[in-house]
Order: sequence, then C-alpha cells, then structure tokens
Amino acid sequence: MATQLPVLTPKDYASDQDVRWCPGCGDYAILTQVRRVMAKIQAERHNTVFVSGIGCSSRFPYYMNTYGFHTIHGRAPAVASGVKIANPNLNVWMVTGDGDGLSIGGNHLIHFLRRNFNVKVMLFNNRIYGLTKGQYSPTSEEGKKTKTSPTGSIELPLSPLSIAIAAEAGFVARSVDVDKDLPNVLERAAGHKGTTFVEIYQDCNIFNHMAFQYATDKDTKEDNILRLEHGKPMIFGKARDKGIRLIGGKPVVVTIGKDCTADDLLFHDEKDVSLAFMLSRMSHTEGFPEPVGVFYAVEDKCYEDLLDKQVKDAIAAKGPGTLAALLDTGDTYEVK
Repeated sequence: MATQLPVLTPKDYASDQDVRWCPGCGDYAILTQVRRVMAKIQAERHNTVFVSGIGCSSRFPYYMNTYGFHTIHGRAPAVASGVKIANPNLNVWMVTGDGDGLSIGGNHLIHFLRRNFNVKVMLFNNRIYGLTKGQYSPTSEEGKKTKTSPTGSIELPLSPLSIAIAAEAGFVARSVDVDKDLPNVLERAAGHKGTTFVEIYQDCNIFNHMAFQYATDKDTKEDNILRLEHGKPMIFGKARDKGIRLIGGKPVVVTIGKDCTADDLLFHDEKDVSLAFMLSRMSHTEGFPEPVGVFYAVEDKCYEDLLDKQVKDAIAAKGPGTLAALLDTGDTYEVK
C-alpha cells in the first residue's frame, strides 16, 4: 500500500533559527508569505534550495526549513546557476536585495536572467543599504539624503523591472511586502517554467521607513497602485474611477465616465514585452499609479535542459570519455 505523506503547513517550512531582523522589518512579512506559499504548493523540502548573497534579505535561507546557501556579495546568481546545473530537479529560489543584486551583482544578475534557468528570483527592494547602515543604493530616488549622499544623491535610480525585461527574463512581476496579492504573485512565479523575477517593495523601518507608504497605506494605496490583470482594462483608484489610456503612444491617467469609458482603456497583456517595459517605467513620482502584479509571462527553453541535451548528444556521438583523455586533448607543451 502507498504511504500517505503528511500535509505540510507553513510551520513545517520554518527552521529552528531565531529570526534576526530588526523588529518591524518588512522581511518578516515576506518570510511569512513565502512559507505559506510553500505549504500551498506542498514544496518538497528535501528538493528545495534557497540561495542568497549578502544583505539583510540574504539571511533568508537560515529561516527556511529547506536546503540553502548564504553565499558572497552579488554572487548568488553564480551559485544558483551551479546548483540548478548540478541537479536540474531541484526547486531553486534566489533571494537578493537592491544593493546585492543591482550593484556588485548587477552583471551576474543580467546574464543569469537571459540564460533562463528555471529558478525563482525574489529581489527585496527597500531603496537603501540596510545591513551596512543606511547608504544610498542603486534604487534610491534622486535627491535621497543618506550617509554617503549627505546633500542628496545625484544619480538616477535603476528600475529593477526594466532591467529584468531588457535582460529577457521570462516572468517579471512586482508586489509589496504587506500587500494581499503577494502570495498570488509568488504562487504564479513558483508555477512558471523558466527564470522568474519578482521585485518586492520592502520597508526598512530603520534607515528608510515609509519609503513605500503610498503603496501600503490602506486609505490611499488603491489610488497609487495599478493592479494588473491579464486581459482586463487598467483600472485603479479606491472608487475604481481612474484608468490608464494610451494617447500618442504614451500612457495617460484618465477619469472613467468623464474622459472615456472602460472599454477605451489600455488592456493588460502579459505576453506583450513592449507593454511590460512601458509599465515598468511608470512611477509614482511622475503622477502614475505604480503597477503591481505580473507584468510579463512567457515560457521558453531552460538553460539547464539545453545544457543537459548538449552533454547527452556529445556522449552519444563520442562516448563518455575520461578526465585523463580530456587533459591530454589538444595542444600540449613540453618544457625542457
């Protein structure tokens, strides 16, 4: 008779390690939702690996009752690549932050995304360096005053989603640490075959508190975010009376019933990469609601599968070979 496996709960995905983030940190909310999603999809703990770099977010593997690697600064993509190549059957998640992933690790992340490993990437974006105590990061807004920019940053911030889309990531999404839709976005990411990239707005209540208040305050957030739904018009606002319309090739905020009808609005299409990129450029600071949800979702061949086929084809054509034969192949030099 087949043995009935126990149904895992969120608590089963919690490790025995004390969670060591600052009280009130948005990472707690994300950790809770990830555990809930793991339980919902009944992820096999012995086949699940969380890989991280360096930063507050990168303590994540300690707190999951799965396998994990806490690696070095910016190099989580390299380790995650190796894990997935070594065992393609593993369920691999990568956790990084706006500093770890987009500064020292920016080049690694870009090439990781374009290779389309079947790995799920979560980038916690708090627009600040938290672990090293409050320096401005690649996503900090222009004019941001920090310990390393005392008179205000003169740099334009990077858009994580724009970079992910340009790097050919097959699944690109955004959510907020305390938003109700975060579990849905993570579940969608878990079910996607290929690289998924989820930016999560995360509050650093010590060094950048309330940076995303416009997207979290229950009284105002629905006026400041646009919840994307595939095949549906882009409507937002607490009264559901605002929308996004394309005029002259550019997005414009309009009032439904006054400026147009709902049918005149822009409809979301997760397969349209140009639309996804345009949405990634919409900013609260420029009078737009900031989109949350799935921007782009297409599936393609995964790197580890293509590599595995190459290896098998080579073995079929030339035999299994040996390390000694490999070392003796090609040009050799004799030093006298």
